[in-house]
Amino acid sequence: MRARIAAAERRFGRAPGSVRLVAVSKQQPWRAVEPVLIAGQRVFGENRVQEAEARWGEVRARTPDLELRLIGPLQTNKTADAVARFDVIETLDRERLARALADAVQKAGRAPRLYVQVNTGEEPQKAGVAPAETDAFLARLPAEFGLKVEGLMCIPPAGEPPGPHFALLAKIAARNGLSQLSMGMSGDFETAIRLGATSVRVGSAVFGARPEARPRAVQAR
Repeated sequence: MRARIAAAERRFGRAPGSVRLVAVSKQQPWRAVEPVLIAGQRVFGENRVQEAEARWGEVRARTPDLELRLIGPLQTNKTADAVARFDVIETLDRERLARALADAVQKAGRAPRLYVQVNTGEEPQKAGVAPAETDAFLARLPAEFGLKVEGLMCIPPAGEPPGPHFALLAKIAARNGLSQLSMGMSGDFETAIRLGATSVRVGSAVFGARPEARPRAVQAR
């Protein structure tokens, strides 16, 4: 995967090393994650606060250069735990969450780097700020909540070409002076790199398919 990212950087005129690999370890068993960590990968993406704590709590103490990114939706009642455990939160998407994060940051005395999630496809079932509302939301975060935003993140709609969504995210970032773009996954990361991604979130291409959960009806008692 690192070789493929490097090849895409060369092909699209990006600086070597300008795109960071975020290995999406959510729902993966430790037997799949540990070899990747041993091989030198240090940036991992998780969807849930509690799952990340269970997986990385002890490991983090002996891996000081580990970087954990929250790439799943964040509930306001989990903000204190998220601020304590994650280096980057990529899913800031609403005023209530901004207020909760601001309070948690003040109490913890540490501030994770923040990305705003943009719902580029304006899908009602998906989290994220609508593209037309993103500029105003970004302006409010430092002014009203004291939050500094590093970049933007998006997840294009399934079944649609991702390129226009990545291009839209890059355009919004550029006009707001943001240099970091988290976009692209296993099937479309090269397109994302072409359109300006600074980090790509890759799961199955690194770890293989996630194991399917065993149906409750057949679980051993």
